[in-house]
Amino acid sequence: MTPRRSGGADGQKLHQSVLLDVAVEQLVIDPDGNYVDCTFGRGGHSRKILERLSQRGRLLGIDKDPEAIGFAERLAGEDVRFSSFHGSFAEIQAAVAASGWHGGVAGVLMDLGVSSPQLDDASRGFSFMREGPLDMRMNPLQSPSAAEWLAAADEKDIADVLWRYGEEKFSRRIARAIVARRQEEPLQGTRELAELVSAAIPRKEKHKHPATRTFQAIRIYINRELEDLELGLAASAAQLSPGGRLVAISFHSLEDRMVKRFMRDLARGPVVPRGVPVTASEEASDYRLVGKAMKADVAEVSDNVRSRSAVMRVLERRADYIGEGA
Repeated sequence: MTPRRSGGADGQKLHQSVLLDVAVEQLVIDPDGNYVDCTFGRGGHSRKILERLSQRGRLLGIDKDPEAIGFAERLAGEDVRFSSFHGSFAEIQAAVAASGWHGGVAGVLMDLGVSSPQLDDASRGFSFMREGPLDMRMNPLQSPSAAEWLAAADEKDIADVLWRYGEEKFSRRIARAIVARRQEEPLQGTRELAELVSAAIPRKEKHKHPATRTFQAIRIYINRELEDLELGLAASAAQLSPGGRLVAISFHSLEDRMVKRFMRDLARGPVVPRGVPVTASEEASDYRLVGKAMKADVAEVSDNVRSRSAVMRVLERRADYIGEGA
């Protein structure tokens, strides 16, 4: 989900959904269609989508986070065109089936990563900038928490996670330090982990907190973000009706590489070995890329610094597609 700015005198979070207008413009082609917001968050994109839908249009909001689903249920009470599903977007097929939709989905939006409400709430344990319990679960009803995993995982497994999901070149040093510390007492707090990581890294990157990669890696692993993304991309594309679009907004290179490769390969069509006779229709893809990758403009980045790393990509199921459907 998109990182967003928070604040507000009423104690509620105010949010700036990154690439809000352009994402919804690319997504909503048919005002009468059925749409899915795979990462509801606090509903910034969903409300904008609803503004563009007719009375016949429908929108389904999906989120892992029980707090986000609470906000989604409030929106459902305000607008009969909206409904919600508590779970991962990897379960989009089940969510759409539960909605009773027929004829496929006109558009799917994925706004990936961690949201500002999660980052800004110290009790969730996502941020190394705020003292809080070492949790990091998008769905606190699931296990393990970051603290539980760090207390039990092998040193090699910790190092592998930091390297794979955080691209942390000092992953072995950090893993060794974590295991040494837990022999004295278990890691429980976010700042405790951040300080340990900072001490373990011999060379610091300019303009980046030393714990950035470690926190990203642990969060991605705990929440199965990349596994869910792989499943969710395939399931979302399969749900699209002819002319339907998948719009994905990524915030770090691991996500964007997965989205880019998935969309590119699907638009390229089946890979046929040389010498195997095929017709043009068998070689063609049912999908196409829409435009080039888009980023937030200077004005948006100036207004919301968290948008600086956002990359949006769009995939469309060809309008002339003839097949089994979703």
